[in-house]
Amino acid sequence: MAGRAYTCGGDCIHIPWVRNPMKRLYPGLYSFHFRNLIYAYGRNSTYLCFQVQRLKHSSPVPFDCGVFRNQFYGNECCHAELCFLSWFHAKKLFSDEYYHVTWFLSWSPCTTCAKEMAIFLRTHRNVELSIFTSRLYYFWHPAFRQGLQELYDLGAQVEVMSFQDFNNCWENFVYNREMRFRCWKKVHKNYKYMTRKLNEILSPSSQQRKEETLPYLPYHPQVPKNTMSLLPAETFYYQFGNQRRVNEPQGQRKTYLCYQLKLLNETLDQGYFKNKKKSHAEMCFIEKISSLDLDQTQRYKITCYVTWSPCPHCAEKLVAFLEDYPHLSLQVFACRLYFHWRGTHQRGLRHLWKSHIPVLAMTEPEFTDYWENFVDNQGMPWEKLKQNSEKANRRLQKILRINTTNLSSEQSSEESQDMNNLVDAVRNLNLDTHHPHY
Repeated sequence: MAGRAYTCGGDCIHIPWVRNPMKRLYPGLYSFHFRNLIYAYGRNSTYLCFQVQRLKHSSPVPFDCGVFRNQFYGNECCHAELCFLSWFHAKKLFSDEYYHVTWFLSWSPCTTCAKEMAIFLRTHRNVELSIFTSRLYYFWHPAFRQGLQELYDLGAQVEVMSFQDFNNCWENFVYNREMRFRCWKKVHKNYKYMTRKLNEILSPSSQQRKEETLPYLPYHPQVPKNTMSLLPAETFYYQFGNQRRVNEPQGQRKTYLCYQLKLLNETLDQGYFKNKKKSHAEMCFIEKISSLDLDQTQRYKITCYVTWSPCPHCAEKLVAFLEDYPHLSLQVFACRLYFHWRGTHQRGLRHLWKSHIPVLAMTEPEFTDYWENFVDNQGMPWEKLKQNSEKANRRLQKILRINTTNLSSEQSSEESQDMNNLVDAVRNLNLDTHHPHY
């Protein structure tokens, strides 16, 4: 929501605590918030770069420019679009003059802002508005699509920012120190993708088809299905192998995390991550799911398959992630235990269980599901899969029986029950003979 909107003279938005605009942005801030990613991580605020031209003798004359971002006053939030409208109406707008306003937005307007902008355009026929947006906000949702179409029908120019627009903003709204604009990867590819989406929204026939179908579907982001590249079978054999010993032609086995996001048994998204130098696979997974802005009124189920069980740090982050997103349920299937002999890692697994994130062993059904959905397979998984699981089961029973005995005398009844659940869950986990590497 855009916060409380005060009206002036009936329909003119007026928010008395809105601050004046900034002159420019710092380069890092601009590059982060205006990057035209399809799914943007951690970009929760809208930035609006504006140019106002006053029409004099039918020719535009530069009048003012600056930058707004979302502003807060106590518990109230005002989106950048409404900050501009309130400021412009209170300090710059005169009824006997004509204006052309150009916006460069990091996110396209939300439904509330689109409605207020539509009211403003209807009541101020002396203002023309051009909107260039870096990213489309909730472009799959009917209400957000309708808001953009209404602005377009009122005569506003609505387009996706191109390379030239990004360069224009860099020159006019960034403290660039006379450095040239260096565009990020996929700027042209993402521009073409979002232009297609925007054209679908603004096309009346396409909009009509969307309105006929979308209201009957559960609300969720329309993420592309089956667009991920499948894991090569050789990678699956080596990284997800539950053999006790393996040859190491590719180096020591690392962490891979594959996930499936489902709503009402329908797979909405799936993919995989592997460890990077400064980010574990679990952290990449958390960033990805957080970026989807899933509907909090729906219940989503996520299943993860990991080659190594989470380290203590990742276990803590997964727990915090589920606390922030209570409409999600998460289940983790691990192929092998990571540093299972260390107390910190054992406590991390118990913490996941106590936080209703079960960590279970990958058995034959999970390997089969993984093989069919994530692997470019041409046959069946490795031989003796079941036998290897049974051997690992016998070894782990001995280890966990001793640990359970030692822990039961020291823990409360609740903690003992959690440990028993953990014992049952990881009995089939394999113990590798060499140190796992992140």
